[in-house]
Amino acid sequence: MSLHRKSRKYHKWLMLFVGAQLLVWSITGAYMVVMDIHYIHGDSLVKTEKQIIDSEDVKYSFQQLLSDHSEAKDVELGMLLNQPVYRFNDGKQKVLLSAFDGRKLSPIDETLAISIAQNKYTNTKALVTQAQLITVNPPRELSDRHLPVWRIDFDDFATPSFYISANSGQLVTKRHSYWRVFDWMFAFHVMDYIDEEADNKLLLFFTVLAFIASIFGLVLTYNRLMPQQSKRNRNFDSKLNKEVVDEKA
Repeated sequence: MSLHRKSRKYHKWLMLFVGAQLLVWSITGAYMVVMDIHYIHGDSLVKTEKQIIDSEDVKYSFQQLLSDHSEAKDVELGMLLNQPVYRFNDGKQKVLLSAFDGRKLSPIDETLAISIAQNKYTNTKALVTQAQLITVNPPRELSDRHLPVWRIDFDDFATPSFYISANSGQLVTKRHSYWRVFDWMFAFHVMDYIDEEADNKLLLFFTVLAFIASIFGLVLTYNRLMPQQSKRNRNFDSKLNKEVVDEKA
């Protein structure tokens, strides 16, 4: 069997096997390229303004905090809505305290979580459709390291959701419909539908097969184009020889 016939046979069967995945790669890759990654991350959904801490509002001192919470680590002074707060780790748990009177604010309740989400969302007119406290079994779009969190859903374009930490009161992540589609596109693109890791054996296997199929395709292309090129060269030589004979005659 000639190299041409072998290449045609193997190319046909390999493309029959990997062709569907090549189509998936094309569709998912096009979506991920066309979509603005900053919009996918939800950066445009969050206000970027910074709040300034007024030292006069900090009545509960750092020394008092360490006296009351001797195991406090990684203490941070920040803002929560319009009040200064302390955030720190007490063992494995994140704690939220009022920097005004030392009152413990964590875990935050539903009303406060909604207020935080509304304060951070750029569309101030959007209505909240649902507030859900998640302590176990988080959805696919949320890492379990953020638990417990409040999920706040907005009635707005692309149905955005803000995830507010129940312990720190901070926005840990934001999601929307286009991000969710992007997540599935990425999973199908890297062929890892659970962990979404690009360095997996299934992806490597299909990549190698696609590469081999491409090599056979190049051989077929070469064999198809070269005879035509040779034919054109022969026709050109015949025409040239004819012209030379006519001139001599």
